[in-house]
Amino acid sequence: MGTVHAKAEQSLTEAPDFGSKNLPRDHAEPHTFKEIDLEAVRARVDRINVDGLARTKNDIVEDCIKELFKAKDFQDVLIKAHRARVKLDELGCFKNISVFIDTSKGDKATPDGLEVTFNVKEFTRLTGGVSTQVGNNEGALLIGMRAPNIFGRGERVQVEYSHGSKRTSNFNLSFIKPFRGSHRPTFTTSVFQSQSEWPSSGYKQLERGLLLDLGFYSTPFLKHNLQWEANIRDLSALSRTTSFEVREQSGLSLKSALKHILSFDLRDDLIFPSAGSLFQVTTEVAGIGGNVGFLKNDFFLQGNYALIEDVVIQGCLSAGLRWRTGTFLGGPLSVRGFEQRGIGPHSDGDALGATAHWSAGLHLFTPLPFRPGRGGFGELFRTHFFVNAGNVGNFRMSKDSDLIETLKANMRLSYGLGVALRLGNMARLEVNYCFPYSFDKGDQTHAGVQFGIGVQFL
Repeated sequence: MGTVHAKAEQSLTEAPDFGSKNLPRDHAEPHTFKEIDLEAVRARVDRINVDGLARTKNDIVEDCIKELFKAKDFQDVLIKAHRARVKLDELGCFKNISVFIDTSKGDKATPDGLEVTFNVKEFTRLTGGVSTQVGNNEGALLIGMRAPNIFGRGERVQVEYSHGSKRTSNFNLSFIKPFRGSHRPTFTTSVFQSQSEWPSSGYKQLERGLLLDLGFYSTPFLKHNLQWEANIRDLSALSRTTSFEVREQSGLSLKSALKHILSFDLRDDLIFPSAGSLFQVTTEVAGIGGNVGFLKNDFFLQGNYALIEDVVIQGCLSAGLRWRTGTFLGGPLSVRGFEQRGIGPHSDGDALGATAHWSAGLHLFTPLPFRPGRGGFGELFRTHFFVNAGNVGNFRMSKDSDLIETLKANMRLSYGLGVALRLGNMARLEVNYCFPYSFDKGDQTHAGVQFGIGVQFL
């Protein structure tokens, strides 16, 4: 970023003498290049123009661009202009933003002055569409409508309905309000209904509720989400063969819970990162009203390192501890080589969950052999080698309880290889051949070919 190469052009008034060297015109001497240190080029911003504003208020735009006036050199101008463009994009008011930098003109122009112009195009008052959505090893049809920038400061209302391939359906009505400030706070209010089926545990579930979310950044990359959720859950048996232990949990329940999500993401790509790490911690406490009380603590860690070009080693670690509720493990997005929720205690084939879990993964991603489609379609694929490990256990609050020994005993282990495919910037598809190596007699293993589709894998 600190150095730019400038090409020295010949004067148009002097025709080059190709004949003197008996060289054809296509073989003239190459141009010379000169390095310019952008930090050594003094510059300041005299004026900022924002063209294309209609409904958007001036004050929220000024908050995004005011740092540009503090730039002291040309490199600083470029960096701050890029940051201003990102902030304008995060408002959700504009569908197209372009930046132009020119020398300052006019009576008040300074010798080192620049004029920065942002050309923006606002969203229409109502947008919508039909698309597909990928997550939790299933695909879904998503129908949505959105009314952006309602009051001129980034407020928007959106309605979404999705129907999944595994008999899931979701309805969500949200109002989102961004606020001014260096921490980029955003407040979201949502009313939702969610219906899902879990054949691996033998039940189906219908939830209706309200969610309040406040998101903000304490540092440029450290994001917090503070949430309060209240919902009514109706859990029922999926079939006649559902186990008695699952049927005991059937019926209506009211949950009121507080949740904090802390995430720190430095990865250079969401789907196939080659560098950077992701750290996420989730804490949820229920029982502040309602008839459901529990405590959840989960964390996820991912690190990526490029051994050589396009050859990346990735390590993942996940763990969780619950009180008065269950956690599940196993599946193509979790410990591969096992069925969905296939690790841990079962009753009549239904997964019951446990109060604690841990899982880890070591992966190697490489290009396809012989690099077919290099630079094009072939870049969407990666060869995938993996080793997964994990365990679940029940933790009891007593003097004799030993959680560490419980989670170490009878550790599950699997390994395999396959192919991963990028699905745009929203998800990836994995087709792996799995070899379960260590497992318990009550586990449900999945040896052979296993498909997985989602955003976040172990």
